[in-house]
Amino acid sequence: MTGHVLVLNRDFSALSICSVQRAIVLLHLQKAELVESLPDRFVRSSTVHHPWPSIVRLTLYVRIPYRRILMSRKNILRRDQHECQYCGSRDQLTIDHVVPKSRGGKDVWENLVAACVPCNNRKGSRTPDEAAMNLKRQPFRPSHVMFIRDFVGRLDDTWKPYLFMS
Repeated sequence: MTGHVLVLNRDFSALSICSVQRAIVLLHLQKAELVESLPDRFVRSSTVHHPWPSIVRLTLYVRIPYRRILMSRKNILRRDQHECQYCGSRDQLTIDHVVPKSRGGKDVWENLVAACVPCNNRKGSRTPDEAAMNLKRQPFRPSHVMFIRDFVGRLDDTWKPYLFMS
């Protein structure tokens, strides 16, 4: 039973992703209800067969405090898709401060980008404008929904409305 199932909270907000096996257990224990299933696929046992779940919704609301993504080197690289934000290279990646620390730049999501060593050295203690280097995209604070989308890779079309992609 390989595959991923999107788990929604009672209010239809995306919570996480689980395995098909875990989703079947949640459905069997009546802790979740089936929202979407894959057509022509079933989970069979000797006595029952269930539709292959794609999206399940919890029957009780789970209160989760605001989900902040921890700022770490790994998460900055994930947000920037493991690509230098100046030249697009995928080799020798480091973290660069858009506004250098020597000029008051802070360690915040909106000031940190992935950069390869040559671009980071070429930029030095200058801003991108001063170094005549354009950013591919402005840095931003990612949401947990973004990381859910990235974790799975190929998304089922039925998931898109729940991940704000429709």
